[in-house]
Amino acid sequence: MYSKKNMFTGNRFALIVVGVGAVLVLQYRDALDSTVCVIAGVSVLAVGWLHRLLFSPLEVLRSPDDVGYIAENGRSRAQAANDVRRRRKTGELPPVYPNGWYRVLDSQLLERGEVKNVTVLGEQVAVFRGQNGRVYVLDAYCPHLGANLGVGGRVVGGCLECPFHGWQFRGDDGKCVKIPYAEKVPEFAKVRSWPTCEVNGQVLVWFHCDGEEPHWTVPEHEEVIKGEWVYRGRTEHFISAHIQEIPENAADIAHLAHLHTPSIVSGVDLRYMKKSWGFLRHEWKAQWEPESEPNQHCSQMLVNHVFKVFGHDWHLLDVHVVARQVGPGVVFLLFNHSFLGRGLIMQCVTPVEPLLQCVSHVMFYQSNILPVVPKFILKAECIQFERDVTIWNNKKYISKPLLVKEDSAIQKHRRWYSQFYSENSPRLQYQRDTLDF
Repeated sequence: MYSKKNMFTGNRFALIVVGVGAVLVLQYRDALDSTVCVIAGVSVLAVGWLHRLLFSPLEVLRSPDDVGYIAENGRSRAQAANDVRRRRKTGELPPVYPNGWYRVLDSQLLERGEVKNVTVLGEQVAVFRGQNGRVYVLDAYCPHLGANLGVGGRVVGGCLECPFHGWQFRGDDGKCVKIPYAEKVPEFAKVRSWPTCEVNGQVLVWFHCDGEEPHWTVPEHEEVIKGEWVYRGRTEHFISAHIQEIPENAADIAHLAHLHTPSIVSGVDLRYMKKSWGFLRHEWKAQWEPESEPNQHCSQMLVNHVFKVFGHDWHLLDVHVVARQVGPGVVFLLFNHSFLGRGLIMQCVTPVEPLLQCVSHVMFYQSNILPVVPKFILKAECIQFERDVTIWNNKKYISKPLLVKEDSAIQKHRRWYSQFYSENSPRLQYQRDTLDF
């Protein structure tokens, strides 16, 4: 697992180095000429920067407007994003919230006795960790007069206290157990309590449109639990698309050769990435298949990556990846390299609202491998992923796509993914694809 202590140890060390160096320079500045002072100061800063580069976890947290939009003619990215969202046709969409497990937040962001307000699946929820260490997720709005339990609420044992009038709701089932000024608590006084699990350093909730209990569990990885694989960083992106578009990429084998062949040093701007660094190329061989019962809710993508320099294989960066999807919202990317070791990226896709997805990638890697190795892998994955974000943010969903024989896995994936929809799965009610309002 990982914690705030692990996350900030590297930064804290770097600050200490810089602080000590600054004190020494100031203390002996009279005995040193200006040139030596400058060299000493630069050296201290360089040591701190190098330590962060080599040992601190990689953190890349993008806002909804940071990636995936092309700002031209003096417009800001925010203006470009608003224009695209307003004008883009959405297409004939599947239901917007599939049944399954979804990440709410990272475990290390929620201390014992702490509460947070989170938006997930179009709902406001209050996520809190009881004094017993367990995590609970309740609907955020108090049924009394509508106060948000996640904004100013207080954790009392395994209950959450409303900041408005002090009503207390039990985390296990959402039942109100105390009204400080009332003689009796009504039996029907309660809020929804979401089925919750905490695995691999993530807090997840179960959603089913008909209120059914979880159909499967999210597997824990033994190497993470035992501490053999340690936290090395995370990325977070927001994508303006239907949730199904994102996992469908696994079955779209053809896009790898077109979108992801240019080297990562070519960047993420689709207009220019093929115009430079052409002697560096990524090559991919991949296949996607659903799993059989009792794991029919899972699928696997097998990927072999080869890096080429001037047409010759550079085997140091050859990587084998098994991407196992568990339900609609969780993917485990297992990396295996003969020399650079093994590790895991846990990808979680969570609908914030119908056409806005929060996608996080959390990296765990062998503890005996220098942190710079998994950080490089995570950064490379981030660059490739942001190319996809530009496509997703600007595309229309095609319910009946024009496919060729080589695209057969896409239709196969859609049939597999349809199992996560039910008759009552919520749909987007308003679409601006025609002139009929």
